[in-house]
Amino acid sequence: MEWLLTIHVLSAVLGIGPTYFGHILLRKKQRREQLLQSLSMFKLLNYFPKIGGSIAVVSGILLVALSGWNFSDLWILGSLVLYVLIQAVAVGMLGPVLGQLVQALNAVDESESKPNGPDVKSPLLAKANRLYNTASIMGTALIILMIVKPM
Repeated sequence: MEWLLTIHVLSAVLGIGPTYFGHILLRKKQRREQLLQSLSMFKLLNYFPKIGGSIAVVSGILLVALSGWNFSDLWILGSLVLYVLIQAVAVGMLGPVLGQLVQALNAVDESESKPNGPDVKSPLLAKANRLYNTASIMGTALIILMIVKPM
């Protein structure tokens, strides 16, 4: 059981930890090239929560099944609901917004991205940041639930 708990904690840390770099990568005051590079890095960092998060969920379900806990325990149920909500926001909502942002950045000529040109990225970047902040807050709540395990 200890090895399963170790796998669960390690996969959660490795899976969730790198996602907090997104706040740096999605900062507002970037030039077009910088933002495209940041979005490329963001895409690479997303492999960590996909793989680590999946392992954490599977190992967590195994931990519940093999221990005295029940899926009806409030903290376990709350954790599962939070995980599903995070996936809905991150994959279902943030992913498409970031895709639109990349398309908008690729559609803009270099000459149009000068300070006096139209700024197509600001509304999409602001929306992406709001969604990312929402997912991060829920992720932090999920981590807190895993640590304190309220009954």
